[in-house]
Amino acid sequence: MLLYNDMKQELPTDITSLKESTDALIREDASKQLDLSAVIIHYQTPELLKKAVESFNYFYPTTPLYVVDNGSDSDIVNQVQEWIGVQFNTQWIPLPNNMYHGPAMDFAARKIVKSKYVFFLDSDTVTKEGGFLESVIELLESDEKNYAVGMFNRVNKRGFSTSKSTGQIILQTPYMVVNRTLYLQFSPFVHHGQPTLQNFREAWLNGFQLVDYPMNNSIDHLWRGTARKTGYGLGWRAKLEYLLNKIGV
Repeated sequence: MLLYNDMKQELPTDITSLKESTDALIREDASKQLDLSAVIIHYQTPELLKKAVESFNYFYPTTPLYVVDNGSDSDIVNQVQEWIGVQFNTQWIPLPNNMYHGPAMDFAARKIVKSKYVFFLDSDTVTKEGGFLESVIELLESDEKNYAVGMFNRVNKRGFSTSKSTGQIILQTPYMVVNRTLYLQFSPFVHHGQPTLQNFREAWLNGFQLVDYPMNNSIDHLWRGTARKTGYGLGWRAKLEYLLNKIGV
């Protein structure tokens, strides 16, 4: 399978070229069957965003992609607008202010996306291969109680990772697919180190389930790529949560 990093290299033979063209047609035909839209929340990292958008669109050119800019500086907005307009099936949605990551995800799910499923993808990712979204949708539709699919993370009540069996299972936010209809029944994603915590807790309590899937096999994630440059903006509440977690309260 052709990987994103190799896609601009010259193909060696006509047979290889034909195979890659056929693979692209197969990917395109499969993606047309997905009742799914992708959402990337962006803030102040245009160089990372470009890689995220171009690599995802390479493997899923017909999947609607909504890029929500979370109040980036005007020069960065202008910089992104220079190239994002030529991206196929991609819509650029600049917000006037930074509402932070969780609320921006909620805004996209409620106000922008209309499909049954929404794929949340971080702006500091590179998609390496296609086919994974098709597998994820199959998992979601195999059981009406399946709510969301992604990589498991066990956390305590404050959202910090834990190895204790009493911890709550949530999904890692950089790459997860959520049933949007079910999402709207629960508390919204919020401004928090784990914005999905309460939403997923309510889903479990109401008999729905999360499904584990190795997203990192198909997507590279530069952990804290955006936060490293801009911070989380969580303020004193996050510091208090951290302190309370350290002392076990």
